[in-house]
Amino acid sequence: MENIIPHNFHIGKTERNKINGHNSFVVWLTGLSGSGKSTIASQLEKELFEQKIKTFSLDGDNIRKGLNNNLGFSVEERQENLRRIAEVAKLFVEAGSVVIASFISPLKKDREIIKNIIGKEDFVEVFVNTSLGECERRDVKGLYKKARAGEIKNFTGINAHYENPVDPDLEIKTEEESLEDALKRIVLHLQEKLKISVQ
Repeated sequence: MENIIPHNFHIGKTERNKINGHNSFVVWLTGLSGSGKSTIASQLEKELFEQKIKTFSLDGDNIRKGLNNNLGFSVEERQENLRRIAEVAKLFVEAGSVVIASFISPLKKDREIIKNIIGKEDFVEVFVNTSLGECERRDVKGLYKKARAGEIKNFTGINAHYENPVDPDLEIKTEEESLEDALKRIVLHLQEKLKISVQ
């Protein structure tokens, strides 16, 4: 690593943000499998895209099928999965995009690592707070059933722990508010962050 010297480019995030007309950052949605992260992320991207915001979505299953298809689900491999995703998200932020990332990311220490890689000023944490019971009831992918049957090891919520964020930027309770209301709250929260300060 001592012989690796990063190159300094002439064009950076600031210049790209000025051309795009908005700031770039990461909206990180965390919560149990089936909590509604991907649904919210998809609708949020559509909403921002319609406002002419440059966006890009990163989703757990998609990343696992490509970039991280060599990783399993041990604690160490999950941490590496998230580390790589954070580095990719940071690249997209540098490229001028608002990144919408949907990942269970169950441990506080891992979310802190993610935040430190991306940079706290470019990180918006959204806790999609849906009870385990409701996530199991939905069980869109049939994963909870498999986990209960012992077919999936280290499944978050069943035989692996999820640590609720202590102080997220936003908390969405999907059992108490509609998707439309949740989206309005997120978009409203992001409006100030999107604005480029006039210097």
